[in-house]
Amino acid sequence: MQIRPLLKSATFRLAALYTALFTVSVVGLLGFVHYATAGYLARQTDAAIATEVAELANRYRNGGTGALAREISNKSAANIGGQSVYLLTDKEMNPIAGNIDRWPEPVAPDATGWLEFQLDRGSNAAYPVRARAFTLGNGLHLLVGRNVFTERSFQRLIAGASAWGLGIAVALAIGGGFITSRMLAKRLQRINQTAHEVMAGELQQRVPIRGADDAFDRLSLNLNRMLDQIQDLMDGVRQVSDNIAHDLRTPLTRLRWRLERLQAGDDPDGTLLDQAIADADGLLNTFHALLRIAEVESGSRRRFGRIDLSDLIDDVGELYEPVAAAHEQTLVVEPGEHIRTLGDRDLLFQALTNLVDNAVKYAPSGGRIELAARETEAGPELVVADSGPGVPADERENVLERFVRLETHRRSPGSGLGLSLVAAVAKLHSGDLLLEDNEPGLRVRMTLRTEESV
Repeated sequence: MQIRPLLKSATFRLAALYTALFTVSVVGLLGFVHYATAGYLARQTDAAIATEVAELANRYRNGGTGALAREISNKSAANIGGQSVYLLTDKEMNPIAGNIDRWPEPVAPDATGWLEFQLDRGSNAAYPVRARAFTLGNGLHLLVGRNVFTERSFQRLIAGASAWGLGIAVALAIGGGFITSRMLAKRLQRINQTAHEVMAGELQQRVPIRGADDAFDRLSLNLNRMLDQIQDLMDGVRQVSDNIAHDLRTPLTRLRWRLERLQAGDDPDGTLLDQAIADADGLLNTFHALLRIAEVESGSRRRFGRIDLSDLIDDVGELYEPVAAAHEQTLVVEPGEHIRTLGDRDLLFQALTNLVDNAVKYAPSGGRIELAARETEAGPELVVADSGPGVPADERENVLERFVRLETHRRSPGSGLGLSLVAAVAKLHSGDLLLEDNEPGLRVRMTLRTEESV
């Protein structure tokens, strides 16, 4: 793998961010540990020195130089382990009392007045001392300190352990980041590979799902659903093309034959001209229906609003009541009571008119047609039923496709697009379209679920 593409990759940046955050967290943790251990010991040492300074200052105020010298001598004699350092000198730095024989080499105090120096005890034995120095009122000099060898050793131990811990943590962070980035890169590579295969024409390819139910699985699931939708649309386009070539060839051939006869002047009463115009109108209506279905399926015709399905049922029933009466059929309208939902009223009106028009067309004289709106647990439901010949159970899915018509209905007028438009409208409203046996006849139920999806 080349370096520049790796450095520019999102997985590398994610791994670097992970490493940086992990390192900062470890540094903060180690800093807290140092503050809580070595820092605590150093603060204890400073507090002990400050306490002894306060005691000696109090003795000097109460008893003078002699009392101070005796107190220092007593403390020096009691300091068996050599942890404390005391020295009282005169103006010329000559020792008066204490457990060291000379004032240490000149060392500049820090900003807080503390001195740190090495105290030589002979035999190459030296240890660090932290002390405070004071000049008394009569020119005497006082030095009080403590051996901090143990504290310094512990601090070096903590610092070394922290350095090793930080190094190990950084190494683990880099390793973990690398492993994580490799895992992410592999998951992304699978998605990219599937995308390349789909672009190469293999529309059946899908992104593999590991079953971990993580963000990548959910992304893969959504991508697969999108690919299913694309494949369905492509299959629909292919099917539409095949159906157009098959179903429109006959009316186009018939139209051309009539035009040829018109060109030859073989139409003394104008019958052929009327038939040619009717054929052209039928073709235009077919293409208009196809465009309407495509518009609905694409979602561009989505003008949802709050509608009353009961009023919609009343309007469709009022429109088709005289048509049903002309065919000596009974139209029963059950609008329900103010069943409201979100939807496109015009599309639902057109879907219902298509269903009722089919019911009127195929129901016999004296038959019964039902038009109803109901409230169900799944959502509002529109129902159109008739007492006609119905649709066989094994054909109910097929008749929802474009240009599909039953053999018994091929001689009746129509293009086979009515139910396709109804199915597209139901899908736009996130609903279900069910074709059932009405015993006799066909019952069509359209359930709407737009309340949940909007």
